[in-house]
Amino acid sequence: MKPFRYERAADISGAVALLAAEPNGVFLAGGTNLVDHLRLGIAAPDLLVDVRQLTSGRIEELPGGGVRIGAAVPNSDLAADRVIRRRYPVLSQALLSGASGQLRNLATTGGNLLQRTRCPYFQDLTTPCNKREPGSGCAARDGYQRDHAIFGASEQCVATHPSDMAVALAALDAVVRTRGPGGERTIPVTDLHRLPGEEPERDTVLEHGELITAVDLPPLAVAANSRYRKVRDRASYAFALVSVAAALDVADRAVRDVRIALGGVAHKPWRARRAEEALRGGPASEESFRAAAEAELAQARPLPGNAFKVPLARNVIVRMLMDLAGEQR
Repeated sequence: MKPFRYERAADISGAVALLAAEPNGVFLAGGTNLVDHLRLGIAAPDLLVDVRQLTSGRIEELPGGGVRIGAAVPNSDLAADRVIRRRYPVLSQALLSGASGQLRNLATTGGNLLQRTRCPYFQDLTTPCNKREPGSGCAARDGYQRDHAIFGASEQCVATHPSDMAVALAALDAVVRTRGPGGERTIPVTDLHRLPGEEPERDTVLEHGELITAVDLPPLAVAANSRYRKVRDRASYAFALVSVAAALDVADRAVRDVRIALGGVAHKPWRARRAEEALRGGPASEESFRAAAEAELAQARPLPGNAFKVPLARNVIVRMLMDLAGEQR
């Protein structure tokens, strides 16, 4: 085992300063992903800065009608919160579809957003992986491809982002609040994660030493009629082949508002904006739902081993929207 320093800062500013001074350091919150990587040898930091007690563990209603979720809120608490279940049910459902009860009790909101891919080549030190070791190659391009991306991939990486929660937050127009060496800033969840491009080792736009402190949910009326559906190999403790987070508002059989995000298909939660644009103002019918899904999936570039994800995603989107439309009739 590689030795490392462990520090528990007195406040957020101290934690940011500690990490900013150590290029090979990382924050530690719940540790459900990081500890696995330490054991596998994927991560070998010189410093761990414990932030679990520094960021808020509360879920607070904001004056404008939104909700602020502290970065230290456990996934289980967030999924069970009455306000979340009533006003943002898609978020509760997404959380409950991920991991296990024990892991949800420990995993945090901030940490869930920053978990790394479960690509088998990333987690296998005997294989080349540009995300783990830049310049070594991407074994997945000519290897096992079933779980990999159909949107936004590059020659350098075809991995997918594993979080269910992040997909729901992308559909809800959530905003991440951070504190870093340069001060505070806000980042839309849809902009937090990167596509791989030429630098697949960079998962997010966060700077070194930048800490997620909270996530804000806007007062989004359409979110009350929302769902999360996840297709996976087994009923529990499995990552998505394809998942869909959707919210729909129908009035007089027309789509007044809609939000759709996909998981298991890209290096980041994939906001289906082409589908949304095709739907708004149009009829709430199976034909229009299918046409919108086709418009989104026209830009998919699957590998030979995961081409099945295209019709699978189409069918899940259509079924989800039909269900949501039916609940408003």
